[in-house]
Amino acid sequence: MSPKQRPPVQKNDDLVLTIDALTNEGQGVARVDGYAVFVVGALAGEEVKAHVIKVMPSYAIAKTVEILKPSPERIAPACPVFAQCGGCTLWHLRYGAQLRQKQQWVLDALTRLGGFESVPMQPIVGMEEPVRYRNKGSFPFGLVGNAAVFGFYAERSHRLVPFSDCLIQDERIVDAARRVAAWANACGVPVYDETTGAGQLRHVVARTTAEGELMVTVVTKGQLKKKDDLLSFLEDADSVWHNENPNQTNVVFGERFTLLAGKPALTETIGEKRFSVSPQSFLQVNRIQTEALYETAREFLAAGPDETVVDAYCGVGTISLLIAGDCARVIGIEQVAPAVEDAKANATANGVTNVEFLCGNVEDVLPRLLASEGSVDAIVLDPPRKGCEPAALDAIAKSGAKRVVYVSCNPATLARDCKYLAERGLALSAVRPVDMFPQTCHVETVVLMEKENVLRH
Repeated sequence: MSPKQRPPVQKNDDLVLTIDALTNEGQGVARVDGYAVFVVGALAGEEVKAHVIKVMPSYAIAKTVEILKPSPERIAPACPVFAQCGGCTLWHLRYGAQLRQKQQWVLDALTRLGGFESVPMQPIVGMEEPVRYRNKGSFPFGLVGNAAVFGFYAERSHRLVPFSDCLIQDERIVDAARRVAAWANACGVPVYDETTGAGQLRHVVARTTAEGELMVTVVTKGQLKKKDDLLSFLEDADSVWHNENPNQTNVVFGERFTLLAGKPALTETIGEKRFSVSPQSFLQVNRIQTEALYETAREFLAAGPDETVVDAYCGVGTISLLIAGDCARVIGIEQVAPAVEDAKANATANGVTNVEFLCGNVEDVLPRLLASEGSVDAIVLDPPRKGCEPAALDAIAKSGAKRVVYVSCNPATLARDCKYLAERGLALSAVRPVDMFPQTCHVETVVLMEKENVLRH
């Protein structure tokens, strides 16, 4: 359809559609005279009756009203609020089909966006039990009648969907949220209203560790009242923090943290290494799949005992410390100063002496490092969802590294960045997706790229 043509569907139309595919946001895709209609709640291969809710020049959005011919992969969602909550998107798709779909999304991105004609795809790493896997949860509060409740927001909104349980969370995390809600109701603590700015109780953030420890952070607009009562409701928590966030913002945490009881930090184990965890620490939220992800990166990297490896976007040093025993030296680069300090502390705590951490942007630090050190043997990078800045990719391409291992949470930016590196002499050698977030559309991927004249695969 040309841009000037009138769309073949109109708002409030009721259509019978055959769904051709599933987008990486979990919507079904149908075509009407070549015009795309994205259908919420539909799966590939289904025939559905759908109601059009939005029409744009190049696409429309519709909601499933009735499933006329269901997919054989459709299942009844285990979560009772799946249709309302914006947290998960794939509870209605059988888990094996979720894995196949996620692998296909990665393949499609690398072929269509990356331009790779042949993709050395390895089987996706799934979970044996794809539930209760999250070791960190953040829940906003709201009111139902006069009662404080917690939940998640509906998709693309700030309308709270309350629930009493979340099946992807560790049960202890949801139980902590229940107890904070019970404290607020018992003690008359008013819930924050982000529209008016009135009220106090904003969020509860809870985290568990492999050792069975629990950390709870209660976020309020102002000073914490009824503190002793709160601690009585959370008496079995190993660490209880208060965070004060007076700003009218969607950001969960404010700047001021106060330890109320217990330990200032917990300890999480990844592989054979132990990492200090404070309320603001970033660690992957799926303990089992984190080990699979980082072990894949280590396997692909295959660092030698005489090699120097750069860990770009190193965070608190998780990958750096896990690969340090394989090579002569690891140099981590991270732009967030507190994370760099955490990385140094984690190295000391684990007795790892052949790592160093530099603070700054990869695009600034890596060229300076290469100017003083010469080339490096390999690079592992785990950038944010937006991927790498072109200057960072240029520095990686000029680093002399024989191997580059890219860990990504976004197939689209991964494909874009791999294309850039491929155009500068690095070949795609291995691709392995890891399902870090079952029941959602998110997928992690590890890619190995190698200098074309030293390919091992």
